[in-house]
Order: sequence, then structure tokens, then C-alpha cells
Amino acid sequence: MRVTKHEHAALRLESEGRTLIIDPGGFTLPLHDLRKVVAVVITHEHPDHWTPEHLQRIVDAFPEVPIYGPAGVAAAAADFDITVVSPGETVEVEPFALEFFGGTHNVIHSSMPVVDNVGVLVDGSFYYPGDSYAVPTGRQVDLLAAPIGAPWLKIGEAMDFVLAVAPKRAFGTHDMTLSRIGLDMHRQRLTWATQQGGGEFLSLAPGESTDL
Repeated sequence: MRVTKHEHAALRLESEGRTLIIDPGGFTLPLHDLRKVVAVVITHEHPDHWTPEHLQRIVDAFPEVPIYGPAGVAAAAADFDITVVSPGETVEVEPFALEFFGGTHNVIHSSMPVVDNVGVLVDGSFYYPGDSYAVPTGRQVDLLAAPIGAPWLKIGEAMDFVLAVAPKRAFGTHDMTLSRIGLDMHRQRLTWATQQGGGEFLSLAPGESTDL
């Protein structure tokens, strides 16, 4: 499986000639050269993780593609056919096996509502928590997409999340709110956290990939 990081939180996973798209949102440039998209996962309803424009482009190109997300996504994206998924559920979309974790977005501030959020484990090896620190308990994660910058994120808590998951490899995502200096600094912190479990941190830029 090849995992490609796009801008901010968008991810492209490719296996056996088919593609899974995760969180194509408002800070992400249009996704080109998509081939045989078999599913889209939207972890939560915030616009930096999905836009009608992104979804419509994908649906126009692949009319039968299923879109998975929690109940909050189904309500926010009412013009699209969203299949609601919850933590603990599994979905098979060949060749991908999806397992969902978590349930809620991390708290931004007490004045702001907490929305639905699901983390997704793909093929038992790649994990992305959405906007949360939900740990896929009992799973050995080979590659972790770790949030690295956000209004809800404190870098010490992000480090604790990586320590808890203890992935073999990790890279930073959710990063478009950071300056160049801030990105480098937070990468250094997550590098340390990944190394504590014997893992390797990858500094992937948008458009760069790694293989599982």
C-alpha cells in the first residue's frame, strides 16, 4: 500500500490499483490523477476536512463511490450519500479493510461544540485519528499519520499520543496552520516521541509518499 500526504489533512492510499481518499478538505488543493477510487472517508464535519467541491469532483469521476463518515458528517453533507460509521465498526472496501475508533473531536474550547470524529485504521497497519488523540488500543500500527498543528493541539499532548500508539513509522499531518519554523519544531518533537518506541519519523511534504 502506498500512502501519499496531500496538503493539510488529506491522504491518498493506493493498493492493487485502487484508491482510498481520506479528508479532502478546504486547505487541500484539488486532487488530480485519481484512479479507481473505491471509497472516501471523512473523519468529521469541519471544512478543513471536506468540502462539497472536493466531494463533487470525486463523485462526478466515480459515481458509485461510497463515502463514510460519522453522523455529524452525514448531517453536514446532506447533499451526498454518506454511509454513517461509528467507533468499533469495520468496513470492507476491496482491497481495503477499514476499522473505526474514537468518537469525538478533541476539545477546542469550552465555548465550542464537540463534534463527531472517527479515527480510521486501514488494513490493520495505517492509522489516522482525524482531529483526536484516539488510540487504536490493541493494534500494532506500522504507519501513523499524526496531527501536528491545530487550534485544539498542544504539542505535548501530540507527543503523548504518539508515545501511546508507538508506531513503527509516523509522519505529521494537519499542518497547514503552522509556519515553516513551527512545522520544523513540531516535527522535532514528534520525531523524539516516535523514536522512544523504536520507530522512525518521516518528514513528508505534500505530494510525497511512503510504502507499506
